[in-house]
Amino acid sequence: MLNAMNSPAHPPLDADKEPRAPIRGYLLSGLVLLASLLLVFLYWRNAQRNELRAAHAEFVAEAEGITKLLRQRLLNYELVIRGGVSLFASLERPSPEQWKDYVDGLNIDKHFPALAGLGFAPYLDHAQLLALQASSQANGKPGFTIRPAGVRQRYGPMLYLQPTIPSNVEAIGFDMYSETARRTAMNAAAKSSMARMTEPLRLMPGTRWTAPGLMLYVPVYGGEPPHRTVAERLSALQGWVCMPLDTRALLEEILRTTPRPIEISIVDAAKGGLSVYPGALSAEREGRPLFERTTELDIYGRHWLLHFSSQAQGGLLAGSSGLLAVLIVGVIASLLLSGITLALARTEATAQLRAAQMSESYRRSELRFRNAMRYSASGKALLDHHGTIVEANPSLAAILGSTPELLVGEPFTRRFVGGRDEANDGWAPGQGVRRVTRRLRRADGELRDLQLTYAPVSGNIGQDVTSLVEVEDVTERLRAQAQEQALNRLLEARVAMRTRELTHANQELESFAYSVSHDLRTPLRSIEGFSRLLAERYGDRIDAEGRDYLTRVRNATSRMDGLIDALLRMSRVSRSPLTWAPLDLSAIAADLVRELRESEPQREVRVEIEPGLHAVGDAALVRNLLQNLLDNAWKFTGGRDQARIAFGKGPGQGEQAEFFIRDNGAGFSPEYAGKLFRPFQRLHSQQEFPGYGIGLASVRRIIERHGGSIRAESRLGEGVTFWFTLPRSAEDTEA
Repeated sequence: MLNAMNSPAHPPLDADKEPRAPIRGYLLSGLVLLASLLLVFLYWRNAQRNELRAAHAEFVAEAEGITKLLRQRLLNYELVIRGGVSLFASLERPSPEQWKDYVDGLNIDKHFPALAGLGFAPYLDHAQLLALQASSQANGKPGFTIRPAGVRQRYGPMLYLQPTIPSNVEAIGFDMYSETARRTAMNAAAKSSMARMTEPLRLMPGTRWTAPGLMLYVPVYGGEPPHRTVAERLSALQGWVCMPLDTRALLEEILRTTPRPIEISIVDAAKGGLSVYPGALSAEREGRPLFERTTELDIYGRHWLLHFSSQAQGGLLAGSSGLLAVLIVGVIASLLLSGITLALARTEATAQLRAAQMSESYRRSELRFRNAMRYSASGKALLDHHGTIVEANPSLAAILGSTPELLVGEPFTRRFVGGRDEANDGWAPGQGVRRVTRRLRRADGELRDLQLTYAPVSGNIGQDVTSLVEVEDVTERLRAQAQEQALNRLLEARVAMRTRELTHANQELESFAYSVSHDLRTPLRSIEGFSRLLAERYGDRIDAEGRDYLTRVRNATSRMDGLIDALLRMSRVSRSPLTWAPLDLSAIAADLVRELRESEPQREVRVEIEPGLHAVGDAALVRNLLQNLLDNAWKFTGGRDQARIAFGKGPGQGEQAEFFIRDNGAGFSPEYAGKLFRPFQRLHSQQEFPGYGIGLASVRRIIERHGGSIRAESRLGEGVTFWFTLPRSAEDTEA
């Protein structure tokens, strides 16, 4: 380590340089990769063909299964409509309530999601239609209106349609027999006594039900069966039980049960390829389908062509986990085999380059350590296991008052006074990092305080270096700490003195309050008592002017007694301890307003108290605060015909909640706002508004004791608004 600065310079190596393998290594790796990939491809191709055959068989089975499931679901829906026909067979014509009960019992929303409703349409001529409308009007129901309007030979209007949803209610009265597609299916059902279905159409014209779908009709006959001929059936025809079907919901319900995504589209062959269901996956599919199949389905008088198509050809690989696993494993194995071959070819070149890089890194690390030690502002020295200085930097020589050359070979602790004198200040490298403070005597006799930091450091092989010591001169810092401690002691003494002075002032205030309460009131009672006796016993001997003087004397003593009470109240506000608790200010204000109304029941004052006003404080003092502010508002609105007082919450944010009390009383000029909260300062005469000028001063002291603030906004004759703040929570008071 010590010889690093004297070693010859070496050309720097590029640490990011990659090793180069021989050309034969690359050739061998490429041949292995090509051979393995070819084998993987042949195996995967054979597996793909087998997968295609299995996928086609599954596709055909799924298509046949969907066709059977579609037929079965339609038969289930037919059973529902046949149940409605059976209801007409048991009753001549069920009432709307009976029809609703039957449909509600089916729970079609859960069991038949494609069913928009179950209805009944009577088969009527014009006279029968008029009779039906008259009967509906006679039963107290709204008039039964036919849509579209007009006189026709026969009608098939929707009379019942349940469940009662807005679109079904709007469909009541629609004459399905007036539309060619529906009339064709209705006539076919009536003549065959079988269920018949319409071509694709809009289910409920003129309503909010806009979905395309199909209508299924089953005829309802009157009289005694059987009705063998067409004439007998048309003669006994009462109407049709009908069912609007949402084809999209029906097919989506069926397709949810298929294990694989499959697209189906249905066209009505009898109507020249009219689309019954266009399909749901066409927009999502990309590329040509892998399999296609078309089947026929004859049901309810319709001839349907069902066209099935599978996913695109590219989806087979993505959808088959087996094929994908074979391909991925084969490619990975090929790449690994090729990589191993290439790695073996590069091993030798890598080892040689890494060895050169490690040598260069060691040289640079040694150089960094040497420069850090030489140019460090802190004193540093390398010590051997005896604590002797092996090497020292210029900063240490400056601290010790010597030169680096003279320090080499000198015991490190020789210049210290007091404390330990053994090697390394009693420290061993196995103990880790250690810090001590020692006093140094320089060559010129000056004493300096040093902080020593010992850390274990290893030297070069064969070199006796065990530790590194860092030396920092902390003389000035220790002197500053001593001055700071002396200043803190002085401040503590001053705080103690101020505390004693404050305690003495509080004691004098208590003595003053006692003197006011007892000593000053004694002569006042004497003056008031003798004045009253003089008026009672010698009033007939004193003229009117004398009695007026006696009255003034008694009034003055009464006012002086009130001032003494006000001073005592202010003293209690300043001295009483605070008991913090959550407060409902709305409830306190309401209680105070009730007391004011009881004291002056003849006054009409509109008081608005915002509900939910909460704060934290001393219950007695906060009640005193609100009482003074509300008393002020009550007193200064005395001259108003329509007096108003409001108590609410302001927009204040943060730890303090802001409140206001507003009135439309006498108000004051803004230039007098500074006198408002001073004791015995009044802005109005005693004859206008009696008082002592203590209330608002007490309010300010209460709020300041709670850590809040108060201000007033007013104009003469326009009332006044007091804004004040109180803590929101107990944590705010502690802060």
